[in-house]
Amino acid sequence: MQWPSVAEITRHAPLPAGYRYELLNRRQIPGLISALEVWFPGIAVGNASCHLKPAFYEEKVVLDDSLSERDFLVILIKRGQDLVGLLSVERDSDSEVLYGRVGAISPQHRGFNLSERFPSLIEALGRAMRMGMVYGLATLKVPYMAEKFERLGWQLVGIIPGFDQEMVEPGVVKRVYEGIYTKVLVDEDDLVLPHRSAMTPKTAVLFDLLFPGKASVA
Repeated sequence: MQWPSVAEITRHAPLPAGYRYELLNRRQIPGLISALEVWFPGIAVGNASCHLKPAFYEEKVVLDDSLSERDFLVILIKRGQDLVGLLSVERDSDSEVLYGRVGAISPQHRGFNLSERFPSLIEALGRAMRMGMVYGLATLKVPYMAEKFERLGWQLVGIIPGFDQEMVEPGVVKRVYEGIYTKVLVDEDDLVLPHRSAMTPKTAVLFDLLFPGKASVA
């Protein structure tokens, strides 16, 4: 389950003219952390705060195009030599699932639809690695990421109350609601349809809402 090369990533999820992908290397870790602190201050706490810690990259992330057995990949977006964005993904090799962890774009480069590429990029990575499913979380504080997922055919399958915490303003940390968006990459024949008799009444109502006509009654 090899991570795709930059050439493969570019082919399946091209960027606007003048921008390019690059994989993270050790020399870029301090600059990346500094950029994230400015672009995305809300991640100073919570699930994504590991991206502000050098040890996270040294111990868990693919670096210098090596250590490909690691389960985190950080893809940089560059314009010339300037770092203008990044996407972090995590794979689960046992379940063959890819999780889009963190995406961020420099404020100076917003408006060029760079973040629009994130769902497509996660999906492209998943397909290249023959994953069964990809998923990501979208905070319900703002609609932008949810709108991007939905435009690209990802499905909202649930809302988690209090899953993560964010710094909502300086010095104020609160737990937030997150929407779970997924895209299945295998044929429907590869899915075991649940039997209605195995569901509680509440589960059946939700399942029918999310996946109408999919429950098995045989």
